[in-house]
Amino acid sequence: MIRLLLVDDEPMIRETLRDYLSTDPSIEVAGEANNGEVAVRQAAALQPDIVLMDMQMPVLDGVGATAQIHAAHPEIKILGLTTFSTDRYVVDLLRAGGSGYLVKDTKPREIVAAIHAVLAGESVLSPEVTRYVVKGLEESVPAQVTPDSEIVDRLTDKELEVIQLLSQGMSNREMAQALFVSESTIKARFVKIMEKLGVRDRVQILVTAIQHGLVDLSPRS
Repeated sequence: MIRLLLVDDEPMIRETLRDYLSTDPSIEVAGEANNGEVAVRQAAALQPDIVLMDMQMPVLDGVGATAQIHAAHPEIKILGLTTFSTDRYVVDLLRAGGSGYLVKDTKPREIVAAIHAVLAGESVLSPEVTRYVVKGLEESVPAQVTPDSEIVDRLTDKELEVIQLLSQGMSNREMAQALFVSESTIKARFVKIMEKLGVRDRVQILVTAIQHGLVDLSPRS
């Protein structure tokens, strides 16, 4: 059973999301919170597997709550809820430790699928949003960043190649086609990369890779 903490300051949205999630018998809404401060307390008390986190809330917003929960309980996955796909909070959420995001009008079955995907270590970012996130993270990285040699030395050339394709927003299938390997090979490489970088999902691979200069941020023609 997947234990989920639902966080949103709008009671109607929480009710709607609760109804969405009830379509999957493997998901239990273990608790709810109407602001980030309550969410931090609930996460500590309930120890959910995943948090659906609204971004704009009173008292403490979703980014602040995500940072506190991730710092204290890094094993808890956090999936952001935003109004728009290019919400300014998205990049900050991922930098704070979030594992992806959904827009609030996402279809019920896609929300359920996203929860399962995040818990399996998958990325919940569309190619378009991945490019937006890369651009946002790039703004906090020096223009000519030197790759972190210590981290580069931990990774094989093939693993670095997969990270570069991830930064372009490619799916497993697209990566497999580009590299002439199977999708299972791509998945296996991601498992190794996560182990070596000490992260728990692909979104955090992307964040770490950009922060340490592991991907080519030069414009592509």
